[in-house]
Amino acid sequence: MKPFSYTASPARIVFGQGTIDTIADEVRRLGRSRVMVLASRRLDAVAAAVTESLGDMAAVRFDGAVMHTPVDVTDTALALAEQHHVDAVVAIGGGSATGLSKALALRAGFDQIIVPTTYAGSEVTPVLGETANGRKVTRSSPHIRPETVVYDVDLTLDLPLETTVTSAVNALAHAVEALYSTDSNPITDSMAIEAISGIARALPTIVGDPRNVEGRAELLKSAWLAGTCLGTVGMGLHHKLCHTLGGSFGLPHAPTHTVVLPHAMAYNAPDVPDVMARIATALGVADAATGVFDLVASCGGPTSLRELGMSHDQIGRAVELAISAAYPNPREITAAGLTELLENAWSGRRPEVR
Repeated sequence: MKPFSYTASPARIVFGQGTIDTIADEVRRLGRSRVMVLASRRLDAVAAAVTESLGDMAAVRFDGAVMHTPVDVTDTALALAEQHHVDAVVAIGGGSATGLSKALALRAGFDQIIVPTTYAGSEVTPVLGETANGRKVTRSSPHIRPETVVYDVDLTLDLPLETTVTSAVNALAHAVEALYSTDSNPITDSMAIEAISGIARALPTIVGDPRNVEGRAELLKSAWLAGTCLGTVGMGLHHKLCHTLGGSFGLPHAPTHTVVLPHAMAYNAPDVPDVMARIATALGVADAATGVFDLVASCGGPTSLRELGMSHDQIGRAVELAISAAYPNPREITAAGLTELLENAWSGRRPEVR
């Protein structure tokens, strides 16, 4: 028997269709009255509707969130928030908006209401990754976790398929690494397996019918479960590599997770065969790593770091950065092993069945 400890996530979850209409009530529930709305220009219509519903509680809008949460962008948004006496943030969008909201909360103590429009899953975690001077640094704190998450399935119906696929596989990565985490426990394991099987069921459905409400709902619920796993237990090699590639080489966050995941799984597979067998069963395939690769390929997702803009001569530097600090992982991390992993990921080679 493996001993374990488990701490439940305290975030409030509001899930359904049309739930964006509850945001003003959620702000009042938190006892706040001066809201900064974070949303990109792509979400102007949604942001305008939320701002209108907030009425006098809407203090200011900021549309400058970008990938990997650069600290200079956070500083700009914080100055604007302080100028308008903000006491809460409503962030609408994907991981970039969520990351900025978390960074603001950490610095100024703002309450957060996150409204995800992708499947990032980070909205239910106490984890923040920030980029400064070409390095992405991750930290964890209870003050980072949002108070409320409003999941509105309707906001995902028009999400482009490319983003749908990559953000869903990003969520899948949270669940996969949770299963072989040193902090794994039966509760998180159950959520991870449900998330993996849900993503495997829903993603092909949505690729065939992008406005399938039930499919979108299952994918959003699965992302929530996967994100909860990320917020409960530690991650390993896959997340370390993706943070390195994103923060130091400017690669896009979710597509990088999508490309690297099957190769990180293949790397770890010899040391966690039982976990990989459970993942394969949840996916409905014979082999976990190749199953994820084939799922991505069949859904039209990216399969190589080369197509994301990484040059081959950056592999050596990526390996150096990735092994510069120790972190838990089932298999020993070596420069030779990481080089092979990144060579395979760069070329888009299908992992070998083990």
